[in-house]
Amino acid sequence: MYQVRSDRRDPLKRVFLIVLDSVGIGEMPDAAQYGDQGSNTLAAAASSEYFSMPNMQALGLFNIDGVTCRPGAEHPKGAFARMTERSKGKDTTIGHWEIAGIDSPKPLPTYPEGFPASLLEKFSSRTGRRVICNKPYSGTEVIKEYGKEHVETGALIVYTSADSVFQIAAHESVVPVEELYQYCEIARELLTGEHSVGRVIARPFTGTYPDFTRTSNRHDFSLLPPGVTMLDQLSNAGLDVIAVGKINDIFAGRGITQFTRTSGNSEGLAQTLEWTKKDFHGLCFVNLVDFDMLYGHRNDVEGYAKGLTEVDQAVPGLLENLREEDLLMFTADHGCDPSTLSTDHSREYTPWLIAGPGVRKGANLGTLPSFADIGATILDYFNVKQEITGISRLKDILKK
Repeated sequence: MYQVRSDRRDPLKRVFLIVLDSVGIGEMPDAAQYGDQGSNTLAAAASSEYFSMPNMQALGLFNIDGVTCRPGAEHPKGAFARMTERSKGKDTTIGHWEIAGIDSPKPLPTYPEGFPASLLEKFSSRTGRRVICNKPYSGTEVIKEYGKEHVETGALIVYTSADSVFQIAAHESVVPVEELYQYCEIARELLTGEHSVGRVIARPFTGTYPDFTRTSNRHDFSLLPPGVTMLDQLSNAGLDVIAVGKINDIFAGRGITQFTRTSGNSEGLAQTLEWTKKDFHGLCFVNLVDFDMLYGHRNDVEGYAKGLTEVDQAVPGLLENLREEDLLMFTADHGCDPSTLSTDHSREYTPWLIAGPGVRKGANLGTLPSFADIGATILDYFNVKQEITGISRLKDILKK
């Protein structure tokens, strides 16, 4: 059991940590090693006429080191920093793990040539179904290309991407969703050791050829975090850890006391707003996935810009519901520049915006060495003795 520091008793405190999935703010120094020279997700979105973020601007988004796509606020209302990914990688799992305090010195395995035949033979033997595709593919394109064969034969569409993922697409009338989830659990059991991919993902779809459509019944089966996380420490100290969106999937449910899945950004924002109206003591951890899933991977600059504008419009409502002891934070887990030729994630810095009644306005924390500083700061705020990597920046953020 993790210990709560006894130097003072907390009033009811709440932290809302919102991950804008893939909203990077410019290439990191080692971006060339990942093929991501010149990537800048925020700047790409800002090039669209649909981009409008006056509320984030007021908090200090464009005052962050290296962010030049819009003028900074003259008197920022929040604290802010540019976050460096210390781990090796640029995917969702590693990014979120680092936010929660785990460094990953080695990237998770990827399969640009597809998965080994020996692995797929074991998978087919366990599921009783043949495998088709076995290549990196766009999720929407793969069902166009292989959906008809799947429906006719029952073979499972197995594919990957530039990320560390093993994805299984199946039509809901051919493979019921619960059965597809069972197949994903089999894959998760097999994908160990050198093949410990970050996520096994169920990708159900419906419709008739050629008009197949992915459904909202996606489900991620994640690798367990390899060490103690901020979530573990908070929940074991008796605090609430509420997960909104795919947070529960990313951490394989560990350290989470309550969760709700969402169909996309709009529902995620609505759920978060509802939580600002409720009594709890702890963390509300939110992932807004549409930036990555719908816009970044599809090179949709205008969609990305509209998505950021939607989030910005939600900011006043979130701020209005903050209580005296609350903190509202925005960050990201990697980049996914929609304006580059690549449809993959990009190795970028990420933002960290902090707002709340007790936040020191205009506090510029500069460029920080690890996403884990977020987790360390949150633990410090709740007076939980830190057992994760990262440095607390609490004294730089709060007025007192």
